[in-house]
Amino acid sequence: MKILVTGGTVFVSKYIAQYFVKKNQEVYVLNRGSKKQVEGVHFIEGDRGNLVDTFKNRTFDVVIDVAAYTREDMEKLLNSGIEFKDYVFISSSAVYPEYGIQPFKEEGEKARNIFWGDYGTNKIEAEESLLAKVKDAYILRPPYLYGIYNNVYREAFVFDCAMKHRKFYLPGKGDMKLQFFHVEDLCRMIEILLEQKPEHRILNVGNEETISIKEWVSLCYEAAGEQAEFVEVDKQVPQRSYFPFSNYEYVLDIEKQRELLKETKPLYEGLCEAFSWYKDNQKEVNQRDYIGFIEEQLS
Repeated sequence: MKILVTGGTVFVSKYIAQYFVKKNQEVYVLNRGSKKQVEGVHFIEGDRGNLVDTFKNRTFDVVIDVAAYTREDMEKLLNSGIEFKDYVFISSSAVYPEYGIQPFKEEGEKARNIFWGDYGTNKIEAEESLLAKVKDAYILRPPYLYGIYNNVYREAFVFDCAMKHRKFYLPGKGDMKLQFFHVEDLCRMIEILLEQKPEHRILNVGNEETISIKEWVSLCYEAAGEQAEFVEVDKQVPQRSYFPFSNYEYVLDIEKQRELLKETKPLYEGLCEAFSWYKDNQKEVNQRDYIGFIEEQLS
């Protein structure tokens, strides 16, 4: 296949580009050229805000759009004259409001979520803009994505605590649950969509099992070769000041995914891979000073 990946240099889009290169597909990436490109891709230099003549005389079997965050992002690409057969948009579970009925189903209400704010409403508008022009597009809504190349300071923060032999400051008793999805499983899901062309066009994706944050931290420590020791933090302390997730628990209904993707990567296996990568690529992660807050306010 001739595949266009928007982005291609950071986390999800980078992993997707590399995944399909390894599958011997003809992969093109669209970005500004400010970062190193994945080996084996065909680089198309361009700014999504100005795509005049960028796609002249170019046709793709599929566009895998990772970089559309707003209606304007979507419209600029679709109105550029680009031609394609299939379109896969990586949206987000942030489109579901926090007050909605859980587990969230694809046909459930979409509205502003107080924890995600404009990010979620912008993704809603991007989805609507896409479906108005490409009715048979595929839309995937993942929960928290993880894996190698993750530039968001989530598991990497826990790895840092483990490598520094620190006690881990945990929100309360750590019973809040999270749902994850490995970026490789996201790629496998895209492959299945393109091969099988299922009837369902909008799909939640994620691991079947949720995990408590205490269990997740323990697995991160174990992946780093350490054993976690915890300090419980009073819930009155703002959680995002010292912990990489908001105090928001939700779960996606993944019944439609389960029909197509029978198994997902075990979380511990994915975290071990992430730790192995992070040890040698710490500068690629956008770190936050959680430890500084802990030492100043909680120790």
